[in-house]
Amino acid sequence: MVYGMEIEGNKKIYDFESIISRKDKGSVKWQQMYQWMPDVADDVVPLTVADMEFRTAPEITKGLQEYLEDNVLGYSVPTEGYYQAVIDWQRRRHSFEVEKEWILTSPGVVSAFYAAVRAYTQPGEGVIIMTPVYYPFFGAIENAGRKVVRNPLLNRADEYTIDFKGLEHLCRKKENKLIIFCSPHNPVGRVWTEEELGRLADIVLRYDMIIVADEIHHDLTMPGYEHKVFQTLSHAVAERTITCTSPSKTFNLAGLCTSNIIIKNETLRKKMSDALGSVSCGMVGTLGLEGCRIAYNEAEQWLDHLIPVIDRNQHLVRDFFAANFPKITAPLVEGTYLQWVNFKALGLSAEELERFMREEAQFFTDEGYIFGEEGEGYERINLAAPTRVIEDTLNRLGEALYMIYR
Repeated sequence: MVYGMEIEGNKKIYDFESIISRKDKGSVKWQQMYQWMPDVADDVVPLTVADMEFRTAPEITKGLQEYLEDNVLGYSVPTEGYYQAVIDWQRRRHSFEVEKEWILTSPGVVSAFYAAVRAYTQPGEGVIIMTPVYYPFFGAIENAGRKVVRNPLLNRADEYTIDFKGLEHLCRKKENKLIIFCSPHNPVGRVWTEEELGRLADIVLRYDMIIVADEIHHDLTMPGYEHKVFQTLSHAVAERTITCTSPSKTFNLAGLCTSNIIIKNETLRKKMSDALGSVSCGMVGTLGLEGCRIAYNEAEQWLDHLIPVIDRNQHLVRDFFAANFPKITAPLVEGTYLQWVNFKALGLSAEELERFMREEAQFFTDEGYIFGEEGEGYERINLAAPTRVIEDTLNRLGEALYMIYR
């Protein structure tokens, strides 16, 4: 094994099974786990924050090592090679034709959310989100003195759809100027169909809305599903859309703090650039730029091997609950590597469920309520870990649940 990869003939075999302790290495979710429970067993792996528990793609590791040998880590801007890598990736994976001038770099898509709210709305105006949803949306809106306007997803037996009637009602209100849209949706795991996106686009255009499309998980669709970039629906839609992308979820490079915000409309792009610059978020790190370029140019096979691992893990989770605790439901994910599990059958309050998960089960996931009140009673499980970690985590949970059911 070299750099987490073996070669058999002409075929690359990647290592998605090694378990790597990130204790005392600065990992946000590992440090968080030890803050919650300092005496947690050494073999417990947290499945909370959305980063992966796999080795970095060997092509990226090797490429960065070679880059460090003869480069200086000073202030950097994107190179022509960087832009071309982003353009080629979007064309190859998503049939998304991007021009260099449309690309703004940002330390992360969350930075872009914060900038977008300030760029496209005024204090007191409303920003529409579809809850339960990625929790930084709330902070980006509230921190800017804007109003969070909820348009909850329709939930029928854990099958989520967009409430278009409710959305249109909210868009009619003149004080609501912006939509932040999660596609694929985090945490419910939907990959929106082209028909659904088309209905959303009609509303955006009819009411002259601006839409920030958080598409950071767009590379992570499960077999049988295909992501459609919202901006590609039409030229008119592209003129109203801010598309947020990054290699950070796809290749687990969040620590390199590099995202690409793609905006066709020159006026909207200038406003975003100014908003990012006003808080000094227009520049990203040298290694982030190079890591992104390498990932898009050289690590595509790693991603293609990753998807079946995530798919295997989500079936494992679903089948575990179906076989042992059928009232707890874990629908399969269409996109992202995050599974949205319904624990409402336990009859526990949000506080009781959180305490049970941490103290009784040592089952460290993201509590559903942090995604909005619609998420109470749910847990978001990070599937991006070696299958043995998922199995061990489910076994611990099962033992704790049997104590309740006994």
